[in-house]
Amino acid sequence: MNDWIDLLQWPAMVVTVLAGLLVGSKSAPRRKTGFFAFLLSNALWIAWGWHDDAWALIALQLCLIVTNVRGILKNEE
Repeated sequence: MNDWIDLLQWPAMVVTVLAGLLVGSKSAPRRKTGFFAFLLSNALWIAWGWHDDAWALIALQLCLIVTNVRGILKNEE
């Protein structure tokens, strides 16, 4: 199981990069998808950070969750 968790950082990185590309879109639906993708990446990073005892990374991801939820709400305006 540890090997699987160690590999989790790679899909987390890919989802983070794709989310960044989507959030930069002029299309509101694509931006919304990007923010949800960021939330998925936050969850992946938290899972990986928990396994590696990376508490600062987990704290960062929790703060970023707040900013991503804010982005979703502001995108709907």
